[in-house]
Amino acid sequence: MEAVEFIDEDGTKREFYIECDTRVHGKTYLLVTSAPEGAAEALILKDISDDTSEEANYVPVEDDEELKALLKVFEEMMDDTDIEL
Repeated sequence: MEAVEFIDEDGTKREFYIECDTRVHGKTYLLVTSAPEGAAEALILKDISDDTSEEANYVPVEDDEELKALLKVFEEMMDDTDIEL
């Protein structure tokens, strides 16, 4: 499982593990966890960078409807995993 480091809005570095990724309506989403296995904090991140950016800019998905829809997508992709956000 790939570990990636993100810098939050406060400038704090946080390490997450990419569980799964997908594209929906042209946007890339990552399902990440705070630990490589076992019970861990899970987040769905959305890439909000534009097409000309060299680096991705991921932010947590906060819209409840978007989050519910993405949760279903990721649950189908990872059928042996229970996901709670």
